[in-house]
Amino acid sequence: MGKFSDSIQEAHSRFIAHQKMFFVATAPLAADGHINLSPKGLDSFRVLSPTHVAYLDVTGSGNETSAHMLENGRITFMFCAFDGPPNILRLYGTGRTILPGDAEWDTYMSHFPEQPAIRQIIAADIYKVQTSCGYSVPLYDYTGERDHAIKWAEKKGPEGLAEYRAEKNVTSLDGLPTALAGKL
Repeated sequence: MGKFSDSIQEAHSRFIAHQKMFFVATAPLAADGHINLSPKGLDSFRVLSPTHVAYLDVTGSGNETSAHMLENGRITFMFCAFDGPPNILRLYGTGRTILPGDAEWDTYMSHFPEQPAIRQIIAADIYKVQTSCGYSVPLYDYTGERDHAIKWAEKKGPEGLAEYRAEKNVTSLDGLPTALAGKL
């Protein structure tokens, strides 16, 4: 059933590009720490090479992924086929946060559309790819993207977003600092 590879193959890239949603999982080193599992959308994921990916991360109520990247770098991405043939694809990697103003920001940002809710980019080096059957994943019809994050960010404006991030995005649920800590 499950198949493994040490890099993203062309068929994997096509599958990823077709998906409208993916999931990101990270965890702190502490055994009693909060595991993070977040759904993502908005055409925000890019395969940059067979072993390197990135996604555009928008402002949200927490910033667990960034905190975990800073602490230990472990990250897993999961894509599920909600239409067409059943399939699940996982990417296992080591990630990091790239912030506006970082030397690599413009290079990474060139792969994504501009939008007002942008907080950071999460980039990851992939060392293992796994596919599995996905036979029990239900079929769903894609009807479009939600525009709530964009409208919310436009209403807040740049200053409001900076204040919100300073209040909600500089530490994790477990008190770990994020890449934004000290930069806002």
